Amino acid sequence: MSRRKGGDGRLTAALDPHDQGPQDHCGVFGVWAPGEDVAKLTYFGLYALQHRGQESAGIAVSNGRQILVYKDMGLVSQVFDEPTLESLKGHVAIGHARYSTTGASVWENAQPIFKPTPDGSVALGHNGNLINVADMRAAVEVLPEHSEGRHAPVSTNDTSLLTELLAYHPDSSLEARALEVLPTIRGAFSLVWMNEDTLFAARDPQGIRPLVLGRLDRGWVVASEDAALATVGASVVREVEPGEMIIIDESGLRSVRFAEADRKGCVFEYVYLARPDANIAGRNVHESRVEMGRELAREFPVDADLVIPVPESGIPAATGYALESGLPFGQAFVKNGYVGRTFIQPSQTLRQLGIRLKLNVLEHMVRGKKVVVVDDSIVRGNTQRAQVRMLREAGALEVHVRISSPPVKWPCFYGIDFATRAELIANGLSVDEIAASVGADSLGYISLDGMISATRQERSALCTACFTGEYPVELPDESMLGKHLLEVSLQSPTEGKALPVLNNP
Repeated sequence: MSRRKGGDGRLTAALDPHDQGPQDHCGVFGVWAPGEDVAKLTYFGLYALQHRGQESAGIAVSNGRQILVYKDMGLVSQVFDEPTLESLKGHVAIGHARYSTTGASVWENAQPIFKPTPDGSVALGHNGNLINVADMRAAVEVLPEHSEGRHAPVSTNDTSLLTELLAYHPDSSLEARALEVLPTIRGAFSLVWMNEDTLFAARDPQGIRPLVLGRLDRGWVVASEDAALATVGASVVREVEPGEMIIIDESGLRSVRFAEADRKGCVFEYVYLARPDANIAGRNVHESRVEMGRELAREFPVDADLVIPVPESGIPAATGYALESGLPFGQAFVKNGYVGRTFIQPSQTLRQLGIRLKLNVLEHMVRGKKVVVVDDSIVRGNTQRAQVRMLREAGALEVHVRISSPPVKWPCFYGIDFATRAELIANGLSVDEIAASVGADSLGYISLDGMISATRQERSALCTACFTGEYPVELPDESMLGKHLLEVSLQSPTEGKALPVLNNP
């Protein structure tokens, strides 16, 4: 099942729609639970993961005979209604909330991706970003149905290619095919996929994106974050290990390792991406963010009257800064709670007039005061510039900006849609120059060591590429990278070893 729709007129998420911050990636959810309403469980699980992707949402459900997929552009609450969920009956389901990191934000790229085959159907949802898509494209093109011109993929994302590769297993099981394909793909992937009777989940050998396993009274759940497990009443069992594949069917749960673990979890999950109530690698995200704020206060103290968070992601760090510094904490920014992603953006004239779609300032809180503004990151700097200007217009005497992550200088190729390197303000300016550019009296970024210490993880177990340029999974040539790579024709497959094809004549 499917349907299409256009823009809904909701407001854009940014103060300046052309200055998007680090965009969330995707959220995945899967459930195997005979006798339960798996479609509604998946709906509420996705609702808890909405922060990880707001462009599209979808659910696939199987009753043991066939898989039904329903997906559309928009938020989870916009895509699904009661009659739709009632029509999705079965015992196994997967769900996905998407922000596009490979491929355009169009209906064809919404997930789960569905692939019917004579040997059974496959539906798949993916959080992360794969970096050897050219090799994957080459492997798909030599599959019999493609090489004979009978079919070509419609979707333009890495997930569709992976689904095509997994679905081709004429003389083997889906599990066996996965054990051949998964070791050959590169990049970040936390996956949920299913056929008519089995739920699968897997996590890349580096464990870059999170994935957790939970238990229901009558089944099992996997999700991007443990907060989604709590939402549906599941108890947390453990994280899915890096390099592990989980198989759940009527025989129970089995675990298979397809690669050795080399843990490199994304540190930005702790800074911004995950929900505050999530726990990643044994560390609570909210506690990490509060500690980052405390460390900021130790590293960059300032004589001020008030600590202000930028809602919502700056609140825990601002709390920590206030606790450590002894300065009062105050909510001086008022956020529009109905701001979301949209297809309608204000004109240049409206932007120049300082249209405030997301935040406004309580003047009585800041007038005549020296304030510390705590935020999670600076990308281009336009948003911080607007915030500083708003505070000064409200009468703030001094504005000191404190950031709970180091300067972002490198793009992410593992599932976060940062600006290009040329657009990152920290890549071309010193800290003092950035402070002058955004109009702040002072600017302080937490140190890399301070941020890592707050996560209580070993530095060797974290990916810090966006701050250091040290990528844990070797990247291909720059021409083989990019969000819209698959939307342009690849005239010739990249050289090198292609992915395995079973029984290719």
